[in-house]
Amino acid sequence: MTRQDIEDNYPDSALLLLEEKYFDEAILGVASRVNTPWAVCYDANKCIELLAKHEGMTLDEADEYFHYNTAGAYVGEHTPAFVYY
Repeated sequence: MTRQDIEDNYPDSALLLLEEKYFDEAILGVASRVNTPWAVCYDANKCIELLAKHEGMTLDEADEYFHYNTAGAYVGEHTPAFVYY
C-alpha cells in the first residue's frame, strides 16, 4: 500500500503518515484496533533500515532513534502503528 492509496481510500479520515516520505517503503497497510481509530501500519524493522540509510546512521543509532522519536511518540488517536517480526 502506498501513501497515495491511503489518501485515495481514506479521504475523510485523519490517518497520520510519518513525515519523512522515505518511510513510505515500509507501509504495510491500515490497521484496525478495538475501540481505537484506524492507523497506518508500518514495518518497524524496515523503518529502522530506511532511517539508517537516509540519515547516515548505524543500525544501532537508527534503532535507538526510531524507538525514542518515532515509535515512542504519541501524536493523537491516529498515531501510526508498528509491526515487529
